[in-house]
Amino acid sequence: MQHDQNLDARTRDARPMLLGIVALVILLDRLSKLWIMHNIIGGYGKVIIPHFFRLDHVYNTGAAFSIFADSMSPDAVRRSLIGFSLFAIIVVLVMLWKTGREFSASAVALALILGGAIGNVYDRVVYLHVVDFLEFHIKTHFWPSFNIADSAIVTGACLLLLEILRPQPKDA
Repeated sequence: MQHDQNLDARTRDARPMLLGIVALVILLDRLSKLWIMHNIIGGYGKVIIPHFFRLDHVYNTGAAFSIFADSMSPDAVRRSLIGFSLFAIIVVLVMLWKTGREFSASAVALALILGGAIGNVYDRVVYLHVVDFLEFHIKTHFWPSFNIADSAIVTGACLLLLEILRPQPKDA
């Protein structure tokens, strides 16, 4: 009986911790966006490290990298992005619930993706756009502005990709 209790303690359900990661991503995303909205006027920015990093308050009405932002029907784009995001949130939540009993890189990846997706869909519903503000430059090249939610989604996707590419043990 003692052996069974030790096994149960080692394999404790990781879902509460993973949902904590989701909540932390949402919290960091909301707080950072609120700070930007209250401290930098929309459309303006502040150089932090010259020729490398700037905080730039941008309204993104499109998808990633502002794809579809110049659409002739911005409301249809917004509704479509919200619908797709809600579908993705449900799919990732179900996947996290099924795989989250054990703490793993894949489970953390799903938690990061879920938190990021919720952070950005919140913006689309409440503000009708996503607030982006992190902008990096290398000389004349720059990466389009993004936010904490985007960072979590990309980090989660990279973790999933690494898990897929990682050699599997022969007995798996």
